[in-house]
Amino acid sequence: MFWNRTPARLLSVVSSVAMAAILVHTPAAADETCQSPYMAKITGEEEFVYVWTLGMDGVGDGSDKVVTVDVRSGSPTFGKVVDVDSVGGRHEAHHGGLTDDRRSFWVAGLDTSQIFIFDIASDPANPKLVKTIDDFVEKSGGVVGPHGAYALPGRVMISGLSNKDKTGRTALVEYTNDGEYIATHWMPTPDNPQGAINAEKADGYGYDARVLPRRNVMLTSSFTGWNNYMRPLGEVVNDKEAMKAFGGTMVLWDFHARKPRQVFEVPGVPLEVRWAWGPDHNYAFTSTALTSAIWLIYEDEEQKWHAEKVADIGDPETLPLPVDISLSADDSTLFVDSFMDGMTRIYDVTDPHKPKLIHEKKIGSQVNMVSQSWDGTRLYYTSSLLANWDKTGEDNEQFLKAYDWDGKALSPRFEIDFLAEGLGRPHLMRFGSRALYTN
Repeated sequence: MFWNRTPARLLSVVSSVAMAAILVHTPAAADETCQSPYMAKITGEEEFVYVWTLGMDGVGDGSDKVVTVDVRSGSPTFGKVVDVDSVGGRHEAHHGGLTDDRRSFWVAGLDTSQIFIFDIASDPANPKLVKTIDDFVEKSGGVVGPHGAYALPGRVMISGLSNKDKTGRTALVEYTNDGEYIATHWMPTPDNPQGAINAEKADGYGYDARVLPRRNVMLTSSFTGWNNYMRPLGEVVNDKEAMKAFGGTMVLWDFHARKPRQVFEVPGVPLEVRWAWGPDHNYAFTSTALTSAIWLIYEDEEQKWHAEKVADIGDPETLPLPVDISLSADDSTLFVDSFMDGMTRIYDVTDPHKPKLIHEKKIGSQVNMVSQSWDGTRLYYTSSLLANWDKTGEDNEQFLKAYDWDGKALSPRFEIDFLAEGLGRPHLMRFGSRALYTN
């Protein structure tokens, strides 16, 4: 496959429009949905799942770690942990991502703001920590809580969650694939609108960042600052002032210029951003954690952008707390996880303005992340949200569970008890394959 051997410096000169056109016409039989369109794609079934895992006091070595699971059908170690790489200490392991050439896995800590870069290309079954970035706050100009790493040509975009005063105003931060700082782009606020429409409603919070190259737009969402996400959830929910310090906006950016264009009011903490893949599908989904709704951000025929609430998720009055979502590669199916009730709900979104619930299943006492294979037949779920937000006692289940999906129901494939294995709290998942580096 051409991209698998193309150096990042060459990819960086390819225009966004050209890149998007190539991606639309490149076959991909598997891989994970909802990833950057600039990334090299796995052309066969995923072989490994890398799980960024938060350490727990008294469980194994207690450290955050990348856990590698063999998911090769027919393998003697199918559904088993085949490698564990600890980074030392607990950093509030949360999100991360792969570089465009898919040779590196970047993972971060929301508490210490350290970023760990793993080589997954030399031996995909045995990732190796090759670099630690410990000056993120200094280099970025005061951003705290690096959250995710989104692949761009030759570089990664990291969305922050907070700042040095820990209240929440934050920014997007760019690095080269080699881990060298490039630039910081602050979220718009009423005091610093940066030319954005409706900027008087901006709150300055951040969470996810995703790009639709052919429309030259980037969409960001919003969460809360260090002062909230490092506190026990019960304390936060019962603190009226703390509950005011959550995001309720999304920002549409001019991607090439890295300038905010428009601020949308999306009440209730919009989290994951999932762009549609279809060449004429100019829209994205998100879910709101505190108001339990699915929102659609879309471009109309006059090339104007809008945000619209299109469905409720469960009973908003019971605060199911929607967290992760996954959109199928054909844009027809949306998987929505809610943390408090441990449910995954599956929607037909063939008409994105009118999602229809077609299936629901309880995954566990709590559930957070969901990763879906490109062919739509396999789903992977993990349990942990945040160290101080996870449930306690018997409800503190910590797992990786895999399911088959036949378009009507989920059926179990395998599961790993991360507490019994002495691993900790599993969170983010990414896919890997040896074939990616040998074609």
